[in-house]
Amino acid sequence: MHEVKVKGILSSKNGMNLYRGCSHGCIYCDSRSKCYQMHHDFEDIEVKINAVELLEDALKRKRKKCMIGTGAMTDPYIPIEIQLQHTRSSLELIDKYGFGVAIQTKSNRILRDLGILKSINEKAKSVVQITLTTFDEKLCSLIEPNVSTTKERVEVLNIMRDNNIPTIVWLCPILPFINDTEENINGILDYCEEAKVKGIICFSMGLTLREGNREYFYNALDKKFPGLKQQYIKSFGNVYDIKSKNNDKLMDLFQERCKRSGIIYNINEIFTYLYTFENKDKSKQISLFDL
Repeated sequence: MHEVKVKGILSSKNGMNLYRGCSHGCIYCDSRSKCYQMHHDFEDIEVKINAVELLEDALKRKRKKCMIGTGAMTDPYIPIEIQLQHTRSSLELIDKYGFGVAIQTKSNRILRDLGILKSINEKAKSVVQITLTTFDEKLCSLIEPNVSTTKERVEVLNIMRDNNIPTIVWLCPILPFINDTEENINGILDYCEEAKVKGIICFSMGLTLREGNREYFYNALDKKFPGLKQQYIKSFGNVYDIKSKNNDKLMDLFQERCKRSGIIYNINEIFTYLYTFENKDKSKQISLFDL
């Protein structure tokens, strides 16, 4: 861990990352890509020590309420959050100033902040986003070694359901030759239906690989799935957007089940929902895109 001071914390679309780097160890992580210009070891977490102060200043200055997003690049509930509590402090500010939040994680540590998320959701909107890649617990431990298990994440979805907090599932990535099966997709969708998730984000049945994360992914394949790297190289070469040979069949399965269950799967519709602020006190909505 190392500390830095930054000049700003919110992006143009009101997203933020309180940390840079991650200790989850997911073998496919796109955030390792060199294009993000992270000039330190990925596991050496960069802590933005003035992030909470900057966030409060930014929220005070905003003329209109909006959704604040976090978790796109670095999970807000990596282990050091237990001690530092930057995510918790940020949620408290979002609650205090009457904003909404869309928070993405793979960790059941988010349950620590359930009370704050409920408070935000009573006045505006809290949306909890959880990534699910496999319903197989053993496989989960191989491809996502240091995060909450699939069952633990599903428990988070169920608890949010019981507390009337809407949830979105990121069904990605789906790794060719590893978890690109009907059994896996059906297993994940069974969990989603039980949890009554509002929407599922799935761009395709595949993953993206580019300089930085490709090397890490292939190294992990050598260790955990011997011989599979050669199959990837033969099948995909250096393609960025890798799709499973089962993509069409699995996407049809995914979309048909979502239709039957009333789960939103249109990407644009889901992102519009995530970006739209709801003022429950005044029955009025403000979109991020209007700011």
